[in-house]
Amino acid sequence: MFYAYFMQIKDLTVADPALRLRGRGAASNVAGRFDPYAREPVSDGWDIPEDERLLRTEVSEEVPRSVITRNNSPDIPFDRSLNPYRGCEHGCIYCFARPSHGYLGLSAGLDFETRLSAKPEAPAVLERELSRKGYRPAPLAIGTNTDPYQPVEARYGIMRRVLEVLSDWNHPVAIVTKGALIERDVDILADMAARGLAHVGISVTSLDAGLSRRLEPRAPAPVRRLATIRTLSEAGIPVRVMVAPVIPVLTEPEIESILAAAREAGARAASWILLRLPHEVAPLFRDWLDRHEPGRAAHVMNRLREMRGGADYDAQWGKRMRGEGLYADLISRRFSLAEKRLGLDRPLPPLVCSRFRHPPQTGDQLSLF
Repeated sequence: MFYAYFMQIKDLTVADPALRLRGRGAASNVAGRFDPYAREPVSDGWDIPEDERLLRTEVSEEVPRSVITRNNSPDIPFDRSLNPYRGCEHGCIYCFARPSHGYLGLSAGLDFETRLSAKPEAPAVLERELSRKGYRPAPLAIGTNTDPYQPVEARYGIMRRVLEVLSDWNHPVAIVTKGALIERDVDILADMAARGLAHVGISVTSLDAGLSRRLEPRAPAPVRRLATIRTLSEAGIPVRVMVAPVIPVLTEPEIESILAAAREAGARAASWILLRLPHEVAPLFRDWLDRHEPGRAAHVMNRLREMRGGADYDAQWGKRMRGEGLYADLISRRFSLAEKRLGLDRPLPPLVCSRFRHPPQTGDQLSLF
């Protein structure tokens, strides 16, 4: 195969035609914003026929120097987070975290779904950071960039060991996930929740199994996520349903039905975020619309741009999560009315930081009271 190189970073890079993209959200490897070149396969007439092969997930390992990431964003309710993995096999086409793969020299397209990085040493590094003399506890958010309970977690078990560290230190944690694998850790989370140390947010984008499979090809089906909400809730773990992202025309009509189903499953609070298309995500999502929803593609993008000041995305604080304008106000009002009617408008109980302390070591004198 002859490859031509172009000084184009906005156009999509076509995937190798010999690859079978089963269960993938993206269909291409769009060039990252840090990459000056895009690569596209071009037939030169001398191609040797190749057998079709399945594109499989590859996982590399890294040893991080630090695992707690700080932020001071004014529209985010936490100041620190942890991500056990880079990239996400769930393959959600709309994922705002896709451009972060560009920092690794990889594409936000298929690379983000298939070339993952795991941090097996994250629990040990976390414990080292918590033990620093100047550390001050505050809720640690996990799952803010990529899903900590994506399929590869079944092999690595990093999240369970991270939770064991946090539980030993009485450190509060707020988890966001789509993954049913979180049920594996109900024993730890239930014990932490009883001490006021754990919340969980479950993302439900749509109740339409077919649409969900196209949008989020390797994430659990909607009915499975509702079952996870029920399992966690019955174990005493406070759960928030996250209607995120709200995609105009496609999933936006389901706001009320998603909230009702989540409330019936045991969710105690709710939130929503408008579809975000930063950097490389915008062309990937438009390409997905053309492939899967050609009859509604223009309608979806027109509605979205109406809420984004005429652009695919607006990254301004306070606007990036909600949008602006009449249509954005209507969505916000609908959500508020529905969550109030269902009793989901009250926040989850605050996480407790006062219990934080160094876990007992061998030889320590323990208190009798």
